[in-house]
Amino acid sequence: MMRRSGTADLPLHYGKVPAWLYERMSTLGRSIVEVILMDYGKDEVLRRLADPFWFQSFGAVLGMDWHSSGITTAVMGALKRAINPQASSFGLYVCGGKGKFSKETPQELVQLAHRTGLDGDKLVRTSKLVAKVDNTAIQDGYQLYLHNFIVADNGHWAVVQQGMHDDDGTARRYHWHSEQIRSFIEEPHTGINGRSQGVILNLTASGAAPNRYGIMEIIQEDTPKIVQDVARLMMPSHHDVRAADVDLKRLGAMLYIARESQPQDFEDLLLLKGMGPRTLQSLALVSEIIHGAPARFKDPARFSFAHGGKDGHPFPVPLKIYDQSIQILQKGIRQSKLGNSDKVKSIHKLHQIVLEAEANFNPQFDIQQVIEQERRDSWKYKGRTVYGEAKPPKAGQQGKQLSLFE
Repeated sequence: MMRRSGTADLPLHYGKVPAWLYERMSTLGRSIVEVILMDYGKDEVLRRLADPFWFQSFGAVLGMDWHSSGITTAVMGALKRAINPQASSFGLYVCGGKGKFSKETPQELVQLAHRTGLDGDKLVRTSKLVAKVDNTAIQDGYQLYLHNFIVADNGHWAVVQQGMHDDDGTARRYHWHSEQIRSFIEEPHTGINGRSQGVILNLTASGAAPNRYGIMEIIQEDTPKIVQDVARLMMPSHHDVRAADVDLKRLGAMLYIARESQPQDFEDLLLLKGMGPRTLQSLALVSEIIHGAPARFKDPARFSFAHGGKDGHPFPVPLKIYDQSIQILQKGIRQSKLGNSDKVKSIHKLHQIVLEAEANFNPQFDIQQVIEQERRDSWKYKGRTVYGEAKPPKAGQQGKQLSLFE
């Protein structure tokens, strides 16, 4: 049986990712993938990419707008650029892309097969079938314009592809994973989720009953069994980050550890003298992206508190903090390859500290105060958006330092 891991409905965003962010996305993305490879293996990387919630959270940590369709194109482009030069050592290769690059997927897969000994014809057939299912067999009004096929050297794969709806200004992302595959004709639509008012995301959902009968002859599968395997992500249309968008208990516990209750052995924990609480805040969320359980990615907006967003939501991208996150991960990876894994292990330990803090944390704080403080302080961290660099606040507008327990 082939299971599609899920779908995501996203507001359609246009515009290019600025070079100053794209370069960092590639570098941080590669470092995160490399740590996952070292700790969990290449199949886990594929599982993560096939999870729409993790993927959206990953994009938010990399500084993309937390809810927009642009995450898909930017993240997959950055990963292709970062991973493919390391394909022989990573055991992973990213094929395809947006527009004309999606049509190059079969040729890339054949070339990859020649280098690795994989069955190129089978991979090409799989790529075409997955695209046909989402573009033709599913009549949901979305036309695919992006197709990325990620292959491991053991033959396992994941697919991330996205379609555009011409009428309602949204994009839909589809995730596939080869795990436990048996057939392309049994449960081909397992991951479809939807609404009942014509914009269909899951034709097997109870709310889509008027629409699902048309495809039941195709799927011929027990609906409750299909529904229990579904993962869906329906992002709101608003651009700003609100309290309802995040798990306040998890966000609050992380902020508490970073800002108010740093471990006494903080320097030993991260093995980097001089690092302050703002960098710890970002690393805590990076650590969760690497080590967090799947259930922790239901609120992708929370991960935008690592490195902000290029459009300034929830706050400008703090380039100084972003670069420190990259440096810490890269230094840990280099030393781990030399036999000293303390730095990489410390990132995992940071995630465990936050988990322990969550157990008894009472989330009584105003998320807007957190955002306002981040924006006031953004200039200190070389904050930047597509509109320009963050400026210091005017006299009398500095505000006071936030305390979660005032």
